[in-house]
Amino acid sequence: MIGFVRGDVAEVFTDRVILDCMGIGYNIFVPTAVSNCLNVGEEDVRLFTYLSVKADSMNLYGFNSKDDLEVFKMLINVSGIGPKGALSILSVMTVNDLRMAVVSEDAKIISKTPGIGIKTAQKVIIELKDKMKFEDVNITSSNVTITDNNTNEAVMALISLGYSQTESINAVKKCNISTEDMAVEDIIKEALRKLI
Repeated sequence: MIGFVRGDVAEVFTDRVILDCMGIGYNIFVPTAVSNCLNVGEEDVRLFTYLSVKADSMNLYGFNSKDDLEVFKMLINVSGIGPKGALSILSVMTVNDLRMAVVSEDAKIISKTPGIGIKTAQKVIIELKDKMKFEDVNITSSNVTITDNNTNEAVMALISLGYSQTESINAVKKCNISTEDMAVEDIIKEALRKLI
């Protein structure tokens, strides 16, 4: 019903913000990462929103990007996860981290969210693993972008050695070198040093 709200930041709380849109203050629940980057008085802020309508309440949930909003919608369709639970997950981890956890079937990371136990985290993985693909994971750091073939091969080799996908990707990301011109073997050696 409401695709986005654009306005000036009137108030910022840990779990929500109030956007002043031509004299109307919209109370919008947001992940912690969103509330942390907004300041009172900031102008022309746009949040992509989801309107949750229940018998006793109507709440707006806001996100910086359409992608974040789409992942939120996926989460609320998981049985046992409502809007508040989905918001909690996205306050503890980024959308990209969640994708990585789902594709690598790492329930422990998801279960670090307050109120989300290991069984619920496993349910999130089961219900979202067909909707989230490894190709959608944006694996970047300041010095390394995992998009070239050698780096992808190195990640796959680390996985075949028994490391989880998350560990393998993070180890390659931590290599403070340009992997573009490196041989696969050299990337693996450098990444293994980070894993030890």
